[in-house]
Amino acid sequence: MIGWIIFAIIVVIFLFAGLRVIDQYEQGVIFTLGKYSGIKMPGLNYVFPIIQRMVRVDLRVRTLDIQKQQVMTKDNVPIDVNGVVFFKVHKVQDAIIKVQDYQYAIAQYSQTALRDVIGGMTLDTLLTERQHVGEEIQKIVDKETDQWGLDVQVIKLQDIEVPDDLKRIMSRQAAAEREKRANIIKSEGDRDAAKNLAAAAETMSKSNGAMQLRTLQTLDGLGPTASNTVVLALPVEVMQFFQNFSKK
Repeated sequence: MIGWIIFAIIVVIFLFAGLRVIDQYEQGVIFTLGKYSGIKMPGLNYVFPIIQRMVRVDLRVRTLDIQKQQVMTKDNVPIDVNGVVFFKVHKVQDAIIKVQDYQYAIAQYSQTALRDVIGGMTLDTLLTERQHVGEEIQKIVDKETDQWGLDVQVIKLQDIEVPDDLKRIMSRQAAAEREKRANIIKSEGDRDAAKNLAAAAETMSKSNGAMQLRTLQTLDGLGPTASNTVVLALPVEVMQFFQNFSKK
């Protein structure tokens, strides 16, 4: 009798030992006597102890850092750059069976792809088209890691560090470029102002009394300040009268 009780207890323990609860964001890869035998879906599942083994795989999007490394650009500028990879597992059996450690594998492959892509670009292209560079790296990594059951969502470049002496050169170049644009804008403004003044002078020369009216407007704009000194010249018509009189 006691033997049957002990046997029943062992059976109950054996049955409860095989119960597994898989979360909604997970799947379980089952190996029976070392061979792949199926996938367990979220919920309550049973795995035969000793005979079977289950490996849980997280299906959520994961973030993986690409360690900072020094890369030589196409124009021979040494830079330090790092990035971040967003990926998820879409085939759990491939991620477990075909690669030993898929997180380490994708990190190493991303570093290699980053070095290859940046090595074929100039520094100016890298600084102005960071998103495009990340997309190129993502295409390469996603194509190669698809056979591992991984789906690379996006790769972003985080920090791009250039040598200090090059930073100073770039700063002086940017300042010179800004000064150049300011001078161009000022010269264009002076040109437009000169055209407008010439057009206004031509218009006023054709209208009788326009110059006197402009003079009165200018005097009115000076205000009643005692420190202002106003010198009035003879009107244009008076000057023309004396010129015509002297010719007679």
